[in-house]
Amino acid sequence: MSDTPAKPWFVYLVRAANGSLYCGISDDANRRFAAHQNGRGARFFHTSPAVALVYVESCENKGDALRRERAIKQLKKGAKEALIKDYSNSLNISAIS
Repeated sequence: MSDTPAKPWFVYLVRAANGSLYCGISDDANRRFAAHQNGRGARFFHTSPAVALVYVESCENKGDALRRERAIKQLKKGAKEALIKDYSNSLNISAIS
């Protein structure tokens, strides 16, 4: 057994050009977003291209990321938008400090 910590996984939200939100998981959210922008990885973006990675949440492992993804997908759009707003605000605060 290794003492190396498990590689983190991420839950992310991507905004499509039509304003809808896509929730997914990855061990590299930025790489996955780039794939979505290039039309790879999810049929969701065939009708409206991916325009912005708007939310990223770190999880300890893939199982935790899957559980969190399921929880986020069950939220109404307003609650997802609130997550995005809080995330955006936290980025702005940390960038200033």
